[in-house]
Parts: sequence; C-alpha cells; structure tokens
Amino acid sequence: MDLTDSIAPRSDQMNAEDLLTGPRTFTVTEVRKGSSAEQPVSIYLAEFPSDRPFKPSKTVRRILVSAWGKETDVYAGRRLTLYRDPDVTFGKDKVGGIRVSHMSHIDKRITLALTTTRGKRAPFIVEPLPDTPAPKSAATKGADIDALAKAFEAAGVAQNLWLDYCTNVVGRTITAPTDLTADEGRKVIDALVQDAQDQGGEQK
Repeated sequence: MDLTDSIAPRSDQMNAEDLLTGPRTFTVTEVRKGSSAEQPVSIYLAEFPSDRPFKPSKTVRRILVSAWGKETDVYAGRRLTLYRDPDVTFGKDKVGGIRVSHMSHIDKRITLALTTTRGKRAPFIVEPLPDTPAPKSAATKGADIDALAKAFEAAGVAQNLWLDYCTNVVGRTITAPTDLTADEGRKVIDALVQDAQDQGGEQK
C-alpha cells in the first residue's frame, strides 16, 4: 500500500511536504498570475493536481527568469525538477521549502548567488535536465511478438525455422524475434499470411 496520497497536505497549492518522498520532475502546462502580492505566480504542472498549482518563492522565480527568461509564454512544455529543502526558513524557524535542482532548455549548469535572508546570499545551482526520449517511430518500435507467433503457426512454420524465415524476409540477420522492428514484423507477418494462403490453394 502506497501512503503517498495519505500524507499530502490539504492546501490550494503544492507544498514542500508533497516532496517528502524525494525530488520529482514536472512538466509545465500553464503559468497564471497569482492571487496575491506574496504569491504573484501560479505554475500548473501536468503531473500534479490542477487545483494545487506550484506557487514559487521569490528565490525560485529569480531562478526561472535567469534560466528561461522573463516571458512565461514560453514555459509551457518545459520541465523542472523540484525538491524539498529542509533549510528554508520563515522568520527564525526552519520550515522547509521548494527549490529547483534541474531544468530543461538550458545547455549548461547555472550558478546564481541569490539573497536568502536579509543581508545574506547563497549559491543556487541548477543542472540541465536531459531531454525526454523521443517517442519511437513505427520503424524503431519492436515487433508484435504474439502476432508473429500466431502467423508462424498459421503458416505451419516450425519454431526452429522462425529466425531463418525472418532473416530471409527482411534481408538482415535476425538472432531473436525482438531484433525485428515493427515495420519488419509486419513485413514478416504479411509474408507468412501469403504463404498460408498459397498452401491453402495448393491443398485444394
């Protein structure tokens, strides 16, 4: 049983307690003007409830402007990794707060010296966030192994001959069914269907 949802704070925004289980990477869907001078920005995240936006602190807003620029129209679709920093203070008390460790759309590490408390500055480091893997195209996805097996059985091809059959059809050495791309798998299935039909015609 996962207790994550049971410890989420009741709030109208993301809180540091939401990150007790560790850093999380989110995708920005929208940025809106906040409802108060203390929280002037609301950032909506694809991987978090839409009724609880991330309302970044001034320190985080400074990081966002430095990394992504001042115009929030370009933020949608970009990603950032948030984590709970237990050393964030409110007054004299350490209450914890949300910080940024990684961001997409930056090509190198960013180091900023920002004011944390009155008269004090501290370095903040943000690392580039690797791009998400591009969706595989039909040519690079793996073949449907179950569909292949059914086609081989329907065509009456013995299992010990499957790899040789695939090699002959696609024109390259196949050492396992998983070597086949989706396109190649379909090509093999089409050949098997044709073989099965030819065999049916000969039997007649």
